[in-house]
Amino acid sequence: MSATGMCEDPVGDGTRAVRAGLPEPVKHEPTLPGPVFAAHFHLPGEVAGPYSYGRDDNPTWTLLENAIGELEAPGRADVETLVFASGMAAISAVLFSQLRAGDAVVLPSDGYQALPLVRAQLEAYGVEVRTAPTGRDAQLEVLEGARLLWIESPSNPGLDVCDIRRLAVAAHAQGTLVAVDNTLATPLGQRPLALGADFAVASGTKQLTGHGDVLLGYVAGRDAEVMAAVRRWRKIVGAIPGPMESWLAHRSIATLQLRADRQNATALTVAETLRQRPEVSGLRYPGLPDDPAHKVASRQMRRYGCVVSFTLPTRARAERFLAALRLVEDATSFGGVRSTAERRARWGGDAVPEGFIRMSIGAEDPGDLVADILRALDESAD
Repeated sequence: MSATGMCEDPVGDGTRAVRAGLPEPVKHEPTLPGPVFAAHFHLPGEVAGPYSYGRDDNPTWTLLENAIGELEAPGRADVETLVFASGMAAISAVLFSQLRAGDAVVLPSDGYQALPLVRAQLEAYGVEVRTAPTGRDAQLEVLEGARLLWIESPSNPGLDVCDIRRLAVAAHAQGTLVAVDNTLATPLGQRPLALGADFAVASGTKQLTGHGDVLLGYVAGRDAEVMAAVRRWRKIVGAIPGPMESWLAHRSIATLQLRADRQNATALTVAETLRQRPEVSGLRYPGLPDDPAHKVASRQMRRYGCVVSFTLPTRARAERFLAALRLVEDATSFGGVRSTAERRARWGGDAVPEGFIRMSIGAEDPGDLVADILRALDESAD
């Protein structure tokens, strides 16, 4: 059995990733067709068929959407996936297509730093916004009467985890829709739709594509009516991905299982190493057996992610540590094949200490990466 309590899929993650979304083979045609650059398509007579105008659909999107759908919901023909220009475009599409003035929505208080901007806009439109932390399923306390529950698990950047299935059951009992931001876990780490969510939403910019060269988002959903509203929102605002970005994303998904396994294993090694350092506090990684989130995460996650968070004593110490790293780039975002780290408080949007570090583990040799981190810790000491 899998961590979700469902039977394991007959096809492995690696096989699925390398073959996801590929069209039926045609002699002399490429196995993965190149990007289709088209603002319009030949359209004589009645407007019928899949492709009419470039803001509505594109063959390159279709293949990518099929691929993501096969990862998020293997074997589920009733799940629809829509790709967007960015993760925030996908998030906005769900929130603004489903909420109206007078509705209430529950957001995580410890989620992605752009959510306060979203909150301000929702409130300007007359939507009541309630917040609660991700940990200990605290969102249940403010759920009553809400139209939509937004879950981010693991949370970014604090890496807290909630019981998605428990929250989804409680939400659905009162007619509340459930959306889960699956960016940090990826579909290989967690399948929100199988855990009861109505929407799986993610930034494909991160580990899904994994090379730091694509901005992309997606929404996968299992209700045709609510997904029609999301599709309509995409059409209205034009938050569409370019065909080249879509093709690059599909190509990159083929190595997702290879990257995820390497990055997840090294992230655990790094976390175990950091746990031994006296200057490190607040260490979080759901894969650590003693992490506060581990028990819940182990029930619903198949991989624990590539991000480790921890705190150094001061802002100055954190900045010296980042400057001393040689194999880890000081950059935002996460999930790429090259390790990155940053002092999150520099953005001002996260409730974290000044010395808080979010580190994304890449695909470097684990021994090299650990040695670089230990050296930087030593060199950055007072």
